[in-house]
Amino acid sequence: MKVIPVPCLSDNYAYVLIDEEANQVIAIDPVEPEKVMAVIKGTSMTFNTVLTTHHHMDHSGGNTRITAMVPGLQVYGGDSRIPQMTHQLTDGEEFTLGSLRVRAIQTFGHTTSSICYYVRSKTEKLVFTGDTLFVGGCGRLFEGTPEDMHESLSGKLAKLPGDTKVYAGHEYTKSNLRFARSVDPDNLELKQKAERCAKLLCTMPSTIAEELATNPFMRVDQPALQIASSKTDPVDVLGEIRRMKDNF
Repeated sequence: MKVIPVPCLSDNYAYVLIDEEANQVIAIDPVEPEKVMAVIKGTSMTFNTVLTTHHHMDHSGGNTRITAMVPGLQVYGGDSRIPQMTHQLTDGEEFTLGSLRVRAIQTFGHTTSSICYYVRSKTEKLVFTGDTLFVGGCGRLFEGTPEDMHESLSGKLAKLPGDTKVYAGHEYTKSNLRFARSVDPDNLELKQKAERCAKLLCTMPSTIAEELATNPFMRVDQPALQIASSKTDPVDVLGEIRRMKDNF
């Protein structure tokens, strides 16, 4: 597999996922179809699938235009608010695209339409996390609760293999890591990651292992985060540090 990040809008990412074995490509959240199609045309590969992480227009807003540009596209998503959706997914549903195996992971918290796509080839693993899991952060709780987000992050995504590459929906990494260091100041791995990312324009991908070591929203059982939040229950810790991040 090969993943090409396509910067869109002010800080969004669409992605083009290249399945070299099947000679086809998949688009993830192609909010600016013209930019995404320029990348796809450069591959000279077959394009017939769009994966949508959630219904917010900065992720799904290109679906109508791209399906008009390429008639017959399959569009996968999590609920009826996804424009042009042809396949509504359920939690844990698996399907095959070309040579790749895809599992839909329903991740409530940011929205109730949120789906993370866990994709496996014969040798690699990656996950497209939309606005659920960011590098060093998580999405705002627009349609869910701290309990929902904790289950999505620690109950589901944290269970993926540690070497799974993480491709998030926004380039929020530098600000996320500044906040992370304010609530987890003695975390050496976090300090080193922040130093690495400070030199990068695109900080994708991360990995599940890196997020478990550095992302405060996936470390809510750790003493440093309990001290920072003045809470002990992991769900309460997540809720408080999400409130702190909203005001950071």
